[in-house]
Amino acid sequence: MRRLGLPLGRLSDEALLAGMATGAPEAALAFVRRFQRMVFGIAVAVVDDPQLAEDIAQQAFERAWRHAQVYDSRRGSVKTWLGTITHNLAIDAVRARKATPVSPEDLDALLGIVTRTPEQWALADEAASRIRAAVAGLPRQQARAVVMAGIYGMTARQISEFEGIPLGTAKTRIRTAMGKLRTVLGPERADHD
Repeated sequence: MRRLGLPLGRLSDEALLAGMATGAPEAALAFVRRFQRMVFGIAVAVVDDPQLAEDIAQQAFERAWRHAQVYDSRRGSVKTWLGTITHNLAIDAVRARKATPVSPEDLDALLGIVTRTPEQWALADEAASRIRAAVAGLPRQQARAVVMAGIYGMTARQISEFEGIPLGTAKTRIRTAMGKLRTVLGPERADHD
């Protein structure tokens, strides 16, 4: 780099990455300076949290440093490669922030509570009671599917894997349950509008 008489700012992205792969700290510093705005911009656009975006940017540069030697220019530019690393880390961070309020293994117990304790229904507001009653009126498999999707935020694929059923069956259970809930809850909801 400088030893070769070339200013780091004029080196190509590939040359900086190659220098970083050899462990040259000046190449790594120049690489980070060149791409720090882009990496932070991608991270903050995905996670919408500047503090978390800084952590993701640091992880992206660390990953780029560790994997610099396996970069293949035939698969895309350095900018695209680094952007993909950043985007994937940001998506992972967003997924990690999603909380699971109750383990899906406890779903049967939860359904039992909402269907077996009428005194709890009286304490809840009218709308919540109607929804619970409508869910309780569904066949058990459909109720499980709609609660997993609605409360746990699970996708049809995740439900299919968790329940050990084909993806199409999971989608059908969710769709059928939602249709039944719309039918049961729809007319009175219109009365309240």
